[in-house]
Amino acid sequence: MATLKDVAMQLKSITSIQKITSSMKMVASAKFAKAERELRLAVPYGTSAAAFYEKTGIVAQQKEDHPPVKNHLVIAITSDRGLCGAVNSTIGKLLREMLSHPPAGEDIKLVLIGDKARAFLTRQFSEHFLMSFTEVGKRPPTFEDASLITQALLDCDFKFDKATLFYNKFKSVVSYTPIDQPIFNLEQLQHAPSLALYDSVDDEALRSYNEFLLSSFIFYALKEAAASEHSSRMTAMQSATKNASEMIDELTLALNRTRQAVITKELIEIISGAAAV
Repeated sequence: MATLKDVAMQLKSITSIQKITSSMKMVASAKFAKAERELRLAVPYGTSAAAFYEKTGIVAQQKEDHPPVKNHLVIAITSDRGLCGAVNSTIGKLLREMLSHPPAGEDIKLVLIGDKARAFLTRQFSEHFLMSFTEVGKRPPTFEDASLITQALLDCDFKFDKATLFYNKFKSVVSYTPIDQPIFNLEQLQHAPSLALYDSVDDEALRSYNEFLLSSFIFYALKEAAASEHSSRMTAMQSATKNASEMIDELTLALNRTRQAVITKELIEIISGAAAV
């Protein structure tokens, strides 16, 4: 049976943890409220870029033709910090499954935004790393952040035939879903079947717009990932605070029972001693 001192120490420890999780929940709530507002403003970036792909017919063309892929660029967005449920492990598991069973002849290179994906994959798949970006989520992501990532991708030597952007799409405070968004290179866009719908698009203008499309997708994905991260952390800390409260109630009851048992024992000893005299 635990001593009175042991129970008191456990109660003090759990109470301290509850204060921490409660504070983290309040911080996450404030960050989530801001991230959700900013996400609503960023939605047109993602939807307009996806609509352009659809209208040019490039998505349907790639699904129908199934062109051979030699170089596959994978961009994955996770967070730098943990304590946010399964937000990071969801993306990490998708990447691990892809890298464990790659199609024959396909060279997969990873661009990791956020430290958690890098930590998740370093031991087994570090040879696939192309570049990584950290501390993007220390402050709300901006379009400038997305543009810098885009520029780094365009400046690297890896010329991709296929690109996929992995991120968590925010659905509600308690749910999100992983998304794999296809990204197309300039050559694929130039051969899109319905590109002729857009009059007077020269190569330089198309090149610039393709860069803008990539930045738009990354910016939108960063906003979706940020909202998913903060909502998941808020939910996790709320659950942790609730569990701590239940443990405090149980330990308080145990402390009172232990204290009562000690007092009862002492009284019995006193009464027994007095009776013996």
